[in-house]
Amino acid sequence: MAKRILIVDDEPLIVKGLKYSLEQDGYETDSAQDGEEAVNKFFAGQYDLVLLDVMLPKLDGIEVCTRIREKSNVPIIMLTAKGDDMDKILGLEYGADDYMTKPFNILEVKARIKGIFRRTAMMQKENTQRVITVRDMQINLNNRSVVIAGREVNLTAKEFDLLQLFVSNRGKVFSRENLLETIWKYDYLGDLRTVDVHIRRLREKIERVPSQPEYIFTKWGVGYYFTDKD
Repeated sequence: MAKRILIVDDEPLIVKGLKYSLEQDGYETDSAQDGEEAVNKFFAGQYDLVLLDVMLPKLDGIEVCTRIREKSNVPIIMLTAKGDDMDKILGLEYGADDYMTKPFNILEVKARIKGIFRRTAMMQKENTQRVITVRDMQINLNNRSVVIAGREVNLTAKEFDLLQLFVSNRGKVFSRENLLETIWKYDYLGDLRTVDVHIRRLREKIERVPSQPEYIFTKWGVGYYFTDKD
């Protein structure tokens, strides 16, 4: 079954170009031109990925991203015309998995999308255990869900990928460069702050006291590692 992508942008030429190019690659596409339409379409349909512009009428992209994240882990790639680094990091703060700055190369857009779908498919294929249990945390590798002390925790795709990598390599220290290469791979041209943002958000969701972690620790000057030891 073809992957469905929701394109959210108020510039008709950008939407037209993205739709044409993605459909040439076999994707099914739908579009929305403002934030309210995007939210309504997303929750009325089933999509595998969202391309989401930051500057939108009615509801901006950050608000749309926040509303989607309240109920869904679908991958979100933010599109922004601004070059300010803080705008990009804010997009990730609110649950986006990736970002691209306009004007962008359509080949890079398609590479990012393929990268996300490839990683998801690869991890599903490699899963040999249905559930990994760490103390009071259950990590279901089949449906990519996490439950802590009976409460389901809503992780983004990248946050789950990070947690799975850490849990599968307990005690191993990953540098920021290692994590960028392993999780974002060659098709992601981000910087090291992206890793820090995702680690902080993951800690906020799985640690009882994020400033005093029980699972994900920092080895100063080196990187991050996971342990389930007291």
